[in-house]
Order: sequence, then structure tokens, then C-alpha cells
Amino acid sequence: MPYRAPLSEFTFLLDVVGFAEVAATDRFAEASPDTVAAILSEAGKLCETLTPLNRAGDKHPARLENGVVRTSPGFAEGYRAIATGGWVGMSASPEYGGMGLPISVTTCVNDMMGSACLALQLNPLMTQGQIEALEHHASDALKSLYIPKLVSGEWCGTMNLTESQAGSDVGAVRTKAEALGDGTYAITGQKIFISWGDNDFSGNVCHLVLARLPDGPEGTKGISLFMVPKLIPDADGNPGARNTLHVVSLEHKLGLHGSPTAVMQYDTAQGWLIGEPHKGMAAMFTMMNNARLGVGMQGVAVAEAAFQQALSYAMDRKQGRTPLGSGAIIDHADVRRMLAEMKAEVFSARAIGLACAVAIDMARATGSAEWQARAALLTPIAKAYGTDTGCEVAHLGVQVHGGMGFIEETGAAQFSRDVRVTAIYEGTNGIQAMDLVARKMMDHGEAAYRLFDEVQAAAEMARGKHPDLAGAVWISAEAMREATEGLIAMPLQDRFAGAAPYLRAFARVLGGHFHLKSALADPGRLALAEFAIKRLLPEYASLLAQVREGAAGLYALTPEALSA
Repeated sequence: MPYRAPLSEFTFLLDVVGFAEVAATDRFAEASPDTVAAILSEAGKLCETLTPLNRAGDKHPARLENGVVRTSPGFAEGYRAIATGGWVGMSASPEYGGMGLPISVTTCVNDMMGSACLALQLNPLMTQGQIEALEHHASDALKSLYIPKLVSGEWCGTMNLTESQAGSDVGAVRTKAEALGDGTYAITGQKIFISWGDNDFSGNVCHLVLARLPDGPEGTKGISLFMVPKLIPDADGNPGARNTLHVVSLEHKLGLHGSPTAVMQYDTAQGWLIGEPHKGMAAMFTMMNNARLGVGMQGVAVAEAAFQQALSYAMDRKQGRTPLGSGAIIDHADVRRMLAEMKAEVFSARAIGLACAVAIDMARATGSAEWQARAALLTPIAKAYGTDTGCEVAHLGVQVHGGMGFIEETGAAQFSRDVRVTAIYEGTNGIQAMDLVARKMMDHGEAAYRLFDEVQAAAEMARGKHPDLAGAVWISAEAMREATEGLIAMPLQDRFAGAAPYLRAFARVLGGHFHLKSALADPGRLALAEFAIKRLLPEYASLLAQVREGAAGLYALTPEALSA
């Protein structure tokens, strides 16, 4: 089934999550409702045309031939349509040719593009993250040289962190950087799992590479960040001599076959320092935080596509006697349950992601420390819950199809295969949860408490129309407040033991909050809000019970006990 861009859903949700505050700032004053609607409409039209590339990328994966990456059929044309439309540099500074749009708007566009073809969308997402890292940390000369080409889509960007011995432990990076005496550096080492490490349609591929200078201390405090282009720009800024780097191989993956995931080898490749020596992680985290929200929305994007296909199939498929007499499987109670869960989860995860984007925009527009804290708090939740939702909704999509879901021709299985990696890359969801209960609680929970205050205030406003739903949401926020107080008092290892259920409970409460707000704004959404609040929200209680257990019970399960 062809994908249809859910434009009305974006318009509605932007209102629910408070985008009007963003448009009211001086920085984003041009992002009026009419302007945003026009942008999303044009983006939606483009994304709907990209849909056929999803199957093409799966059936005809990217491949390495004689050292050259050959991309899937149609990907070059699809990428050019994205680039020439200006969709790569939507939020980049107008100083370098970008549109200067709010991240909230870019997030909606990326959502649609990920639904259409996740494998291709990953390419501009990486470039967008690189643009942001360069804007914040590169020298003026490097900004002027690279950002306009990245914004226009002439060049593509990647990030190179992972090595065979340095996955989540980035501090174990061994790639070396040595000064060449002319302001540049020789980069030597091998990186793995590099998304879109090369392609055959852009004029250059620009790699941001983590490496260690000779005087760099051990761990993350000794890592620096370098720009290492595939083709070294000449004096006029045009691609020149080939740098001494190459693609060793492409990974054979569970899914996302259209996106080439490369092993990259750097042999004294020429690179330029980004930011200060030994401060590479700070610069890279700018790119990674951008990517974490983006990846969370990739999960939502695939969930949307999987839901649309499952709904269409359920409305057409005739099977058995149904209580409503149509004969279509959508009238079976269990199928209706699965579809309702898919719809409710997509709404919740998308709302959390857009709320995070609004917080980022408000932080940029106002410089407010509270908005910065809100954005930081929501980022791991948006990433983990968004990608968990992608995996779970795609799984339900297969189930709705029944036996046909296990047959590749329907495409239902591809959604499940493609989205699975999103819960792993840009920091596994377990790492996101650990970040939430540790680093994001260094303020002693103040940002979280402010958010719970808002949830409860909104619930109070809803009591007149929807007392049962409002009461359930209010109580859930109070339970989260109490759980957060207990969490902060725990030793760190006990926090980590309950981190994943804590994050999930947090997301459940936020999802209930946004569903309640949607029911207030549009009575037509009441039935879905009731489903989410009455059937999904109560999970928070069992999740918080796990949080309170701490780590002792986990470590009582010794390797011997687990293998018995």
C-alpha cells in the first residue's frame, strides 16, 4: 500500500505540544501556521513519491564493487529530489544557505521521509547532524567551506565513532591523529558501522572522525574530532585529490539494506581539527543529540508506515464471521485491539518527539536554562520510546497480517527488520535509560518535577469534561514524582537496574498526558484517548514496581544460575 503523509496529524500535534510558543519568538517568527502548513504539504508530496524506493532498497541492497559503493536503484534520483528541494538544510543557518526553520518542522519532514524510505532518509539525517556540529564547533574557515555544500546536498556527511573494541565505550577509541605541521592531521585507524560511509551520487563524503592525539589522555577526555573528507577540497573549495581512506566492506544486515553500512579504513588520511584538542566528545555529542531525536522519530516513522499498511490490510481482508457483519478482519475484537494500540502508540511517541523538538527550539530562541533542561530530559525518552514503539508497532503489523505478514512480498516484515536497528544505534535504549536516571537527574529531578507539574495542571483543567481520564493521568504523574524522589536517593547501580522501566513509565505518563490534551482539543479523538489512558497508561504501575527493586535481585542471578 502506498504511504500517505499524515499532514493533518502533524498540524494537530504541533498545536497540542505548544508549537505556537516557538512561532511567537523573534527567531522563528516566520514559522506561521500557513507557512508551516505549506512546507509540510510540499514535503508530504515529495515523500509520497519516494515510497517505491523502500522496497527497491530492500530487494536490491547497496553493494561494494571494486572499491565503489553502488546504491540501490532509484536512490540517486530520490536523493537529488531531497537535495534540490532544500530538505537537507531545513534548520541550518541562512548564513550558509539553510532555511533556518525550527527543529520542530524539520522533525515532521524527517518523520514523513522515514515513513517513505528509512534507508534513504538516514543519509540526510546524518548530514543534518554534521551541519549542526560544524555550526557549533568548527572554525569559520571550515564552516564556510563545508556547510554550504552540505546544506545544498552537494556533499554528504557521516559520523565515525565505533571501532571493533570501542562500541558503547567510546573512550576506548584507538584511531590516531598526528599533526602534519601545516594545521592538518594524519588520521589512521579503522571505524565500523558507518552509516552511508560512501555513495555514488554526491560530490563528496565528509566524515567526522573521533581520534586520539599523541598527548591525549586515556578515556573520553583524550579524544578529538576531525573532518576527514573523501576528496580533499582544492583552493577553490571543489573536490580535489582522493584522500587516503576507503571502504573495506559493507555489512550484511538484518534490514535497512538500502543504507550502506561501511567498515572505513583511514591510512594517514588528511583531516582538520574540529573544536579544541581533546574536546572531541563535546563536539560529537552536538551531532549525536541531534541524531538521537532524529532516530527516535525514525522509529515513529516506520511505525506510521506499518500502521497504515496494517489498517489497509485489515479493512480489505475477509476472514471468518465478524460481529459487525462486514467479514473484514478489522471487525474482530483482537485485530481492532492491535490496530488501536498501534495508533495510540504512534500518537504518544510522535507527541513526545515533537515536544522534545519544541523544547530544543525554545532553548535556541530564548536561551532559557529551563528549556535547555527540558530538551535534555526529553531526548533519551524520545529516542528510546520512539524506537521501541517502532519495533513494537511493526511487530503488531506483522501479526495483523497473520500468515501473510511472514511473507516478504507484503512488505510487513521489512518494516520490522528495518526498524530494529534504531533501538540499537545512536546509543542503545538501555544507555538512553541510564542517561535519563543519572546525568539527567543531576539537577536532583527539578526538570522532571516541572514536567510532572505541567501534566497535573493539564489534568486539572480536563477534570470538568473528562474526570475519569483526568484523574488517571493526574495520579500517574504523582506516582512518577514519588518514584523519581526514590530513584534519586538510590545508589547509581540500583538506578541503572530500574532505568529502562523508569523511562518506559515516564513515556507512558507523557503519552497519557498528550492523549488527554488531544481529547480536550478534538472530541473526535476521545475514543483513542480513552483506549490509551485506560488500557496502556496503567502499565506505569508495574514498571515503577520494577524500579523500586534495585539491583540486588539482578545480581543474585549469577552466570551459573542463568546457565543452569
